[in-house]
Amino acid sequence: QVHLVESGGGLVQPGGSLTLSCVASTTVFDIFAMAWYRQAPGKERELVADIGTGGRGNYADFVKGRFTISRDNARNTVNLQMNDLNPEDTAVYRCNGDGHYSGRGTYYPGGNWGQGTQVTVSS
Repeated sequence: QVHLVESGGGLVQPGGSLTLSCVASTTVFDIFAMAWYRQAPGKERELVADIGTGGRGNYADFVKGRFTISRDNARNTVNLQMNDLNPEDTAVYRCNGDGHYSGRGTYYPGGNWGQGTQVTVSS
């Protein structure tokens, strides 16, 4: 079991930016596919972005062009840079580790989840 700890959430005005970070307690982070999910009140959890071991990111349509996922294997960290935030981005964001990809490139979550960090976009 890998321990994942998120940070960087908070309150931001519409149009603002935040960067979320997730640190993983593992010595084999570089072989983990990682992802960020979010869940808003009353809504189902949804995949925001994922990143494979090669560093290529994939994004949900609703964040394309606004969010950027990246990884720093030396620091066991995956980041989510979020720009041009809007109230619909308000949710608890959770990091997932050691997922896998289907043959079509769809990310399926692994069993390692962080506790989550709240992002609230409001004026």
